[in-house]
This record gives sequence, C-alpha cells and structure tokens, in this order.
Amino acid sequence: MYEQIVSIDRMETAVSLFGSFDENIKLIEKEFSVSILNRGSDLKIGGDVENVSAAVRAIGGLLTLINKGEPLNSQNVSYIISLVKDGNDDKISEFAGDCICITTKGKAVKPKTLGQKKYIESIKNNTIVFGIGPAGTGKTYLAVAMAVNAFRAKEVNRIILTRPAVEAGEKLGFLPGDLQQKVDPYLRPLYDALFDMLGAESFQRYQEKGCIEVAPLAYMRGRTLDESFIILDEAQNTTPEQMKMFLTRLGFGSKIVVTGDITQIDLPDGKRSGLVDAVKILKNVDDISTVRFSEKDVVRHKLVMDIIKAYEKNEEVRKRK
Repeated sequence: MYEQIVSIDRMETAVSLFGSFDENIKLIEKEFSVSILNRGSDLKIGGDVENVSAAVRAIGGLLTLINKGEPLNSQNVSYIISLVKDGNDDKISEFAGDCICITTKGKAVKPKTLGQKKYIESIKNNTIVFGIGPAGTGKTYLAVAMAVNAFRAKEVNRIILTRPAVEAGEKLGFLPGDLQQKVDPYLRPLYDALFDMLGAESFQRYQEKGCIEVAPLAYMRGRTLDESFIILDEAQNTTPEQMKMFLTRLGFGSKIVVTGDITQIDLPDGKRSGLVDAVKILKNVDDISTVRFSEKDVVRHKLVMDIIKAYEKNEEVRKRK
C-alpha cells in the first residue's frame, strides 16, 4: 500500500477541512477508495498510488477554497472531487474567492463552479449573453446579482427583469385577480432574487421610482431600453418573434442577459423556441456570447444533479428508440 503525508499548519484549517463529524474526509475516502488518518498536524493518506495522488489533489483543492475564505459544504466538496476526477483541479483557484455582491443578510454571492465563473466573465465582457442550462445552475440568480452590482456602481440606471407568461400545465385564466396579479406567480423567482440582494423595502422604493421593473415579456413591445440591465428569464418559452422583439429593445449603455433551459420548453407542440433559434442565428455575431451549463454546475441539493442526469439518460434512450 502506498502512503503520502499532507501537513496542515493551523487547527482552524483542519476543522474546516474535516467538516462536521469528519464528513468531508469520509467523502474523499469513499470517492477515491483510500484511508485517511489524522496524526497531529499531518494527514496520512493510504491506498493505490493513483487513488492516493487523486485524494491528495482533492485535499489540496479544498485547502485552496479554505484559504480563500470559502466555507466547505457537501456541494463544493463534491464539485472539487469531480474536478479532480476530470483532471481539472488546476482550475480550482480560477473561481474561488471572487465576490459579485453582498446580499442584505451579509452573504457574499460568488461563482461556485467553472461554468458560473465563465458566465460572470461573459456578462462583464459582452453586451448580450445567453445562459443555457438545467435548473439549479444559478443562471437567473447570478444574472440578478450582476444587475444589482452594475446598478449600485451606477453603470446602469435601471434593472428590468422579464419572462414570458407561458403555462406549465396551469391556466392563467384560472388564477384570481387582474392581469398583473395573474402574471406575478410567473415572475416570483425574479422577485425572490431581488429581495435577497436588495431587501424588500429597498426593492419597493426602487420599484416606485421606476429604477427596477419586473414585468411579463409582452410589456416590452415598442420600447427602447437605454442604460438598463435587462434580464429575460425562462427564454426557452419565447417564440422566435418574441425573442427578436425582445433583443431589438436594446438601447445605448445597456446589457442583456437571456437565461433558459432548452430541455424544459412549455410551448405548444409545433412551436419553435425563440431561444434555440436565437443561439443558432447569432452564434457568429460579435459582442454576443453563449454560456452552456451542465449538471456539474448545479449548486442546489445533490439530488437535483441526480434527477437531471436521470432525465438526460431517459431522453437519450427515448431518442434511440
């Protein structure tokens, strides 16, 4: 059996590395089939040469996160392990530590995966960005964080959030209230993200001043949006005509972020998705970027990643049949 020693200088670092009831170390032992023993300030890793080497790299990656002030949890520990298995552990320092903005609860909003880091960089460097990927990858939340950051820095005068009011099994007509009250449930994820970043009172004050607007996509027609940060959420449910209408609202000094999951299109059968069309049509246009997330970028509960994988596998089997 091959053994290797990893030295840890500070007790606080060791406590963070091990996690509650040594859960992080146990996960590394399980994933790489190694044994890890604590000897004072040293960790002794034993097993096959390749497995020990991989476990050491995983521990090194976790120490990088700790040294950059990142608290360890099951999500980022599993993500570091996946990077090591894919041979991408040298990229861990690329996404660790970058803060986009601070929530009202004092929580730092940061990219947690390489895909999220690429997404943030694309938003910084391009006027229009398409963020495409499964649920839980932070597409909407990070876009709102970037919008709030730009608004606070006075890079834009307004934040405009919109999404198409397309039913996913329910009917708008059955919901109580006037039109705005009927579409509010569709806009709730956007409200939630803004409340998190700004607080309910600040959000309401900015909304009353016209600095923040949350509205269904139909309200965008006929407008030119200057000096605004505009986010179109659930864009897989737009038609090609709606998408063209939306993208041509772009005014001077504005940014547009379009997010969606092309595996969850709720349009009637036979209707093409405006998001799918737009990505194909605009793929070679300068200052427009497309970022595709995978299940590895999911930052929700581990089961979300497993559910996405299972559905993707089922879809592949269905297509083959």
